Amino acid sequence: MSNALKSLMSEMVPAVEREMKSVLRFEEGITPDPFYGMMQYHMGWVDTDLQPTDGNGGKRIRPVLCLLSCAAAGGSWEQAVPAGAAIELLHNFTLIHDDIQDASPTRRGRPTVWKIWGMEQAINSGDCMFALAHSALYRLVERGVSPKTVVRAAKSFDHTCLKLTQGQYRDMDFETRRDVTVDEYLDMIGGKTAALLTHCGELGALIAGADDETITHYATFARELGLAFQVKDDILGIWGNEDTIGKSAATDIKTRKKTLPVLYGLSQSADLRALYEQPENGPGFVSDVVQLLDHCGARTYAETMAARYSESAIDHLEAAQPEGSAARALHDLADLLLTRQH
Repeated sequence: MSNALKSLMSEMVPAVEREMKSVLRFEEGITPDPFYGMMQYHMGWVDTDLQPTDGNGGKRIRPVLCLLSCAAAGGSWEQAVPAGAAIELLHNFTLIHDDIQDASPTRRGRPTVWKIWGMEQAINSGDCMFALAHSALYRLVERGVSPKTVVRAAKSFDHTCLKLTQGQYRDMDFETRRDVTVDEYLDMIGGKTAALLTHCGELGALIAGADDETITHYATFARELGLAFQVKDDILGIWGNEDTIGKSAATDIKTRKKTLPVLYGLSQSADLRALYEQPENGPGFVSDVVQLLDHCGARTYAETMAARYSESAIDHLEAAQPEGSAARALHDLADLLLTRQH
């Protein structure tokens, strides 16, 4: 991580954290009531007894992207802090619900909200966090952002929520289908993965007062960055180094997860389709799948797509003509996400 990115993140992340704690009514030294405590637990601030802890709440990359975009577009990142908080709360609302829908027992090394308090309370917690994310966004007015800009931001925020739920619908729908296409998959990750990142770039530039063309460049930069990130994740999920990524590289294949390389391989290889039509994974299933994916060029295809999205992201960032140390930090953040090995 570069000095520019590290320096700005050291200021931005705590500022967003303070804003989110205010929205979620977290107070140092005071045990929260159970209603807000469940959300505070998910955010990594308290333990299962609702006592303060140094739990892992995530990297906060999305709000940082928003604030960096605002600063690089000539605005004050401090003014955009409520937007960063709103984005991160919206992201975490989706995680609470995703954990229920995926029946995931853990997140970030701890039991999920639904495993501790039950599905009914977890659903309600997610619903509350969704509402509070909107409340956080409206706090932009308190930072001097014009009501007209806040209304435009709220409209885009709601559109993003729609895209996220559409993406989640497609993702769950794919689990029961055998005929998913590459184009459908790319459309799905455009909603589930890239939509919120798109909004980060757009919202930051909007708050900075940038013109519509510049706002579009920041939004598209973030969108392409999100698509490249997901495709890179798909590649690592099959061919990544297990010691580096922290999980078995065979997991995505064993669970027959419909990732970009797999869907491309299924569209190209009759042998792979026949293998996937078998109801159970036989001996050597993983190695056979990887061999067929390599044979039909699935890895090369996915790497080419990731490179294409990466190049497009950088092209749009340069077209936005970012300014100051935030410009360098945005380039460094993109490089950090696009060259990761885990």
